[in-house]
Amino acid sequence: MGTLERKGVAAVQLDLTQLALDESFAREISTDEMPAGGNDPNRFDWKEAWYPVHYVQDLDKSKPTPFTLLGRDIVIWWDKNTSSWSVFEDKCPHRLAPLSEGRIAQDGLLECPYHGWAFSGDGSCDRIPQQLDGAKAENSQRACVASLPTCDRQGLLFVYPGKPENAAKTKVPLVNLLDESPQDWICLNTFRDLPYDALTLLENVLDASHVSYTHHGTVGNRTNAGPVELEVKESGKQGFQGIWEEGPRRGTLGRQDTTFVAPALMWHDLTSKQFGRTLTVVYATPIRKGECRLFARFPFQFSSKIPAFFMKLTPRWYSHIGQNGVLEDDQIFLHYQERYLEASGGSANFAKAFYLPTKADRFVSELRKWVNNYNADPFPGASLPPPLPKEKLMDRYYSHTQKCASCSAALVKIQQIRMWFAIIGAIVWAIAPLLAVYLENALLPVAIAIAVSLGFGALWFRLGKLQRQFYEGRHIPPRNLPEKIRP
Repeated sequence: MGTLERKGVAAVQLDLTQLALDESFAREISTDEMPAGGNDPNRFDWKEAWYPVHYVQDLDKSKPTPFTLLGRDIVIWWDKNTSSWSVFEDKCPHRLAPLSEGRIAQDGLLECPYHGWAFSGDGSCDRIPQQLDGAKAENSQRACVASLPTCDRQGLLFVYPGKPENAAKTKVPLVNLLDESPQDWICLNTFRDLPYDALTLLENVLDASHVSYTHHGTVGNRTNAGPVELEVKESGKQGFQGIWEEGPRRGTLGRQDTTFVAPALMWHDLTSKQFGRTLTVVYATPIRKGECRLFARFPFQFSSKIPAFFMKLTPRWYSHIGQNGVLEDDQIFLHYQERYLEASGGSANFAKAFYLPTKADRFVSELRKWVNNYNADPFPGASLPPPLPKEKLMDRYYSHTQKCASCSAALVKIQQIRMWFAIIGAIVWAIAPLLAVYLENALLPVAIAIAVSLGFGALWFRLGKLQRQFYEGRHIPPRNLPEKIRP
């Protein structure tokens, strides 16, 4: 259950039903419902849809959190007076200072950093410190800050950037399976800000045939490459459904079903007799042209309890390191690929820009047809920014670690432990010559002291390598390493 935040009015409770993929993409829309993208059958409006902007567990209730959604700067903050998350446009109505640079005051209001104007969760201004006693400038509509509808579902905070009155009519894009029997699923979650468009991300994850090559050495293997016969079963403005009858690893795992829920959600559904049921869920939240936030979820239903047990024991930050490595397998070439497509005429000219002779590209074609058929460009007329150097493309700290509660906390602990290892190792090393001077039979104690010092030094070095993984990814992907030295 979530809350709908509207400008100048109190929060209203929403009862948002789960999203089913239009059942056959042709069911009647009742008068109190609106399909994502608006009612125009020939145009998909990206503003008229819900988007996840953060995992709730990564949000800090003590301070405001900035984000950019569809090119619009917003600020997320915890309103303790209503016990709910509020999202504002990140501009104070007074002098347009970013509210995300402010603070949550003692009375629970969001306070502007520039002059201290304070706002309640519905966007209304509560106080203006500079006005005379008895003045009521805060009552003006112009003193209110624009508030966006919010909803907390399946551990994600969703925001609606379109017309507020449409939020309650539009379904939140969810994976219904996770609500049907939540106790049966073990779910790994990650996120990252990626240096390419949301459509480029969706196109990539819909392309099942790239896994064996691009991710060779991480989650793929070149020996599993072969024909990929994809079929689209249902298609329309709200998305499409398709199947891969043979499935991954040359059919050894079983059929894979794929669902695309317009505009920014897709998942693969694979059931294997060997391993159980696995979903690969991806939300592609558009930040601005050439940048999106990935929310990846990997729900598992194992046929055995043993894998589930060990997965529960794995720290979230540790799994994020591995998942970041997988993302970096294709991060560099996707950043350049979308620029080549733009130079070739963009999505409207994809059939000429891409050579797609096999059914392995069926879902890629269907996504691009959806964009063209429903004028579904999230940033019409905008151009991609200049390409980034590889050093910035491999950044992990600003694109993930800094914004992840688990990884940022783990990094602090690793830095602290590493510092103590260095101190203890240095002290023991300094003691070794003193032992040689003051002890008659000093050989064994000195040898022990040196061994202990070197041991702490080795641990310090290993922790340093682990620490760097929170800051940057590997520049050479495993697929390009010689086979003999590939980890």
